[in-house]
Amino acid sequence: MAQISDRKAQLEARLAQLDIRLHGIEAELESHHAQDWEELAVEREGDEVLEGMGVSGQQEMRMIRAALDRIASGEYGFCAKCGAEIAPERLDAVPYTPFCRSCAV
Repeated sequence: MAQISDRKAQLEARLAQLDIRLHGIEAELESHHAQDWEELAVEREGDEVLEGMGVSGQQEMRMIRAALDRIASGEYGFCAKCGAEIAPERLDAVPYTPFCRSCAV
């Protein structure tokens, strides 16, 4: 059971990190006020990268929240597709995965 509580703490810490990062991205996107076209073009390129990072962070946050829900319901560590136990090594690499190695392919 200690392992589940460790994983929960790890997931909650990552969720907090992502939340801080996404707020930073949002602030950066809102802070641009370039007046000339060249600066505006450079800002737009940077914005595309930041938006991509934001989307990826939001997706990871959804997956982490789903994993925390699985912990709460006692389903964490078992494949959502076949029901087999997910290998601890896989959970070490991707702690929010809902699938065993076989079903993830």
